[in-house]
Formats: sequence, structure tokens, C-alpha cells
Amino acid sequence: MKGPLFYSKILLFGEYGIIKDSKGLSIPYNFYNGALKIEEELSGVAKQSNKELANFSTHLEKLQKEQSKLVQFDLDALNADIAQGMYFDSSIPQGYGVGSSGALVAAIYDKYAFNKITVLENLEKQKLTTLKGIFAEMESFFHGKSSGLDPLNSYLSLPILINSKENIEPAGIPSQAQNGKGAVFLLDSGIVGETAPMVNIFMENMKQESFKKVMKDKFITSTNACVDNFLSGDFKSLYTNVKELSHVVLDNFKPMIPKQFHQLWQNGIDTNAYYLKLCGSGGGGYILGFTEDLEKAKKALEGHKLEVVYTF
Repeated sequence: MKGPLFYSKILLFGEYGIIKDSKGLSIPYNFYNGALKIEEELSGVAKQSNKELANFSTHLEKLQKEQSKLVQFDLDALNADIAQGMYFDSSIPQGYGVGSSGALVAAIYDKYAFNKITVLENLEKQKLTTLKGIFAEMESFFHGKSSGLDPLNSYLSLPILINSKENIEPAGIPSQAQNGKGAVFLLDSGIVGETAPMVNIFMENMKQESFKKVMKDKFITSTNACVDNFLSGDFKSLYTNVKELSHVVLDNFKPMIPKQFHQLWQNGIDTNAYYLKLCGSGGGGYILGFTEDLEKAKKALEGHKLEVVYTF
């Protein structure tokens, strides 16, 4: 048995900000994907995944007891499949900020939820908010606290615009320019990041008035401007606002940026060859990059692995 594919995602804008009601923009990234699979003989990663699914099933049982109106699952079928050797067969790197647990949550909901909201329905805001709420509760098993956005993106396979916590909608993004010199890219830090510790640092920082002020006046303002620029295809303004955002992140989110990338981050701001920002919670995994001239950025980042996500 092999189930349908669920893709990774990239949160282009909104990391940390959406916790505090900034705008956000999340897009599917079809380069990586995962699907539920059953095999009798399991070893290595598949065996580990099967074990994790058994623990996840316990979490879902607890969830439906505590919030019976929110969601119900066919737990008998899920547990029977796990006993038969079901695991999540995935190419999505874990701890890289591209939604590995989100794709798994989407796959489980798709196969085992009763009365599920489907992609084929008219997805008005209320349904999207409900789905996001269900996914947040499901995914909290992996991260302690989840916005539910990663699984939502993976499940719908659509770009999603976050206007605020309670206001989300599918978004139309500008078509990629096939011959565009500008690009959004992923830079591989070579380090696995963990979401929970990074979110904890952020929550601690939010207790300080000075940090709160930076979030409100600079981080959220820049993030919102970037989302608006990107959606309207105003890439000139986008580049200016991404520079500002890159600066704010380097100055205020240092623990989320691996030390060996601090100088590389600064170099981008100084030379305007590229600008870097967090991809997900940071601490490792991928770093997101923006450039108006991909060839120039490649030269400046020689020796680093880049993956182009979007061209403009």
C-alpha cells in the first residue's frame, strides 16, 4: 500500500511574526514529498517512523477524548495499519524548516479523519480556520506548539495567505519569470534545527519590552510589507523590504542563526548581492535567500549549496 503524496512547504514570510498576528505567506514546495506506506519487514528509518506513528496515534486518541467536537479519527484502522508495518516514507528533510511533520499530519488526517474537510469543497475562511485548528492540535505532538499552517499547506497544496490568526485564505501568487534574474533560494546550513527550543527562546524574549517593541515596530512592519510586495509582484520594493527584514533578524534573532552564518548574513546586507532570512524557526536547517541577480549571489555564496525555489 502507498497513499497519496503530500508535499513540503516554505513559509516565505511570517516566521515568528504569525505567532504575534503578522501577515504570512506559505507556498507548497514540490521538490520534497512523503506518503504513508505499509511494508512487512521494517528497518532503520522506516522502523523508527512506524514507532513514532504508534506514539502519534496515542496523542490522537487523547486529542479526540479531550476535544471530541473538533475531530474524530478511525483509530482502529490506524492502529491496525501501524501494526501491519505502516510508516511515513518521506524525502522531506527533518529539522530543516520545510514541514516534514506537516506532511505527515496531512497524510494521517486525509486517510483516517471522519467527516474530513476536503480540498474539493468551497474553502471559505471558516473551513480553513477549522482545518488549521485541527492541524495545530495534531501537530503539537511534534513541536509542543504549532500554528497548524504547515499541515494545512501540505494538505491543500496551495499558497496560503495569513492575514491574522483567524483570517487565512488561499492566495494567488505571481507566475514565475522563466528568464528572470531574480530568485528566492534555499541555502543549506548543514545543521539540523529543532523547533521547540527556538520557539522557547522567542517566547522568553517576548517578555522583554524592548524586544516586543522591535517585533511590533520593525519585524512585523517589514514582514507585512514583504507579503504585500510579493503578492502584487512589486519585486523592487520587495527587495528593499527584505533587506530591512534581514537586518532586523540578524540584530535580534542571533540565537536562531547558526554562528558560522552570521558573517555570511552580514556580507549579503553589505554587498546587496543577496539577503538572508529565517526559513521556519531557524537554529539550522535551511536559510531562505533573496537575490536580484542569481549569478551574482551564486558567486558570493560559492561553496554553499543553493536550491532555487522561485524566479522573478
